[in-house]
Amino acid sequence: MATTGLQHVAAMYAGVVAPPLIVGAAIGLSPKDLTFLTGACLFTAGLATFLQTLGFWKIGARLPFVNGVTFAGVAPMLAVVASTKDKDDALPVIFGAVIVAGVIGFVAAPFFSKMVRFFPPVVTGTVITLIGVSLMPVAFGWAQGPDQTAPDFGSMKNLSLAGITLVIVLLLRRFTTGFVKQIAVLLGLVLGTLIAIPFGVTDFGPVGDAAVVGFPTPFHFGAPQFAAAAIVSMLVVMVVSMTESTADMLALGEIVGRPADEKTIAAGLRADTLGSAVSPLFNGFMCSAFAQNIGLVAMTKIRSRFVVAVGGGFLVLMGLCPMAASLIAVVPRPVLGGAGVVLFGSVAASGIQTLVKAGMEKDNNVLIVAVSLAVGLIPIAEPEFYHAFPDNAKIILDSGISTGCVAAVVLNILFNHLGKRRDADDVTAPMESGGAISEQRTDVPAPAAH
Repeated sequence: MATTGLQHVAAMYAGVVAPPLIVGAAIGLSPKDLTFLTGACLFTAGLATFLQTLGFWKIGARLPFVNGVTFAGVAPMLAVVASTKDKDDALPVIFGAVIVAGVIGFVAAPFFSKMVRFFPPVVTGTVITLIGVSLMPVAFGWAQGPDQTAPDFGSMKNLSLAGITLVIVLLLRRFTTGFVKQIAVLLGLVLGTLIAIPFGVTDFGPVGDAAVVGFPTPFHFGAPQFAAAAIVSMLVVMVVSMTESTADMLALGEIVGRPADEKTIAAGLRADTLGSAVSPLFNGFMCSAFAQNIGLVAMTKIRSRFVVAVGGGFLVLMGLCPMAASLIAVVPRPVLGGAGVVLFGSVAASGIQTLVKAGMEKDNNVLIVAVSLAVGLIPIAEPEFYHAFPDNAKIILDSGISTGCVAAVVLNILFNHLGKRRDADDVTAPMESGGAISEQRTDVPAPAAH
């Protein structure tokens, strides 16, 4: 139970620590505060996992479900940071928005479980793809170095370290199996850091300064602040997060032989949203299900929710040990960049996998994805596109995930729910012949029965 629980932690560790690293770096936190924020996110991920696996009352799906910081919130949080004049206020504004979104999500959970039809694969796949693509510039920035004003920013040394780390992760994923393959990203970070030591870019100071035992003091970065634009942005993220969790619960229910019904989904969403509402009290971010751990359940065939609860216990212990949390602060930024290419690219690839199931042979769905991706990519392709809009509006508009999600939902309702549905319409553009796509070959004899 202990080793399998630890394996669940290893499979999702990089995903938990990446969001606080990204947001903390954007704010300019000191190594000590960055270590504290990382430990807080580990601690709250453990609490959220307890809620989901063990549960109480009508809270918790009681499935082997690992919860942690959702990637969907990173881009909107970066938009909040960018629009906040005093960076010391950025985290309180984010925490206030997450609390409100969590409370509203908790109340809406039973109703949301009935509205899943408005979030089919064509919507969720588009949003997940945007999440991965929106985060890729972060990985590229890491690969160049921690300081844009430094002489070695973007140097061959930094880019080489990023490339070496990327190659290590790819080789581990290609030529290893089982547990080692699952923790390829974590091993890539460790090996990349060791290789970086002779280059003089590895700083072990944060580990020496960190205490062995500590507690994520409530409101360490200040009392929550409630800004309307940030709250709206986080509400959009909450919708995306609840949609992903619903899909993950349906998939996990099939794997463990306990199909998730409406009651289970509602209970699971309550755990997600309650965990998100409580998380900022201990300086954590919005929590959601981790899909990679569902694959781990399928691979190991160990379906006990108590094993995953043990993994949640490890997360809590790591959050209570600042020295353990500080280890991630030792990893040089270029090494993180190399691993980030795989990590964020995998998120985008996951979205593409979802789109494959979306019926992309239908003209309606092609238009939904095309326009939603275009809208969502505006802040990446042309960062100053919304420069004439008010600052409050830019918090939402500068998050391609938020705008892309809204566009996908609205277009899906317009094309697939209002009026007569045209499901029979095949793609006729931009391809040359729609008929050639849907035509069934009848001249091939059926294979003989064996």
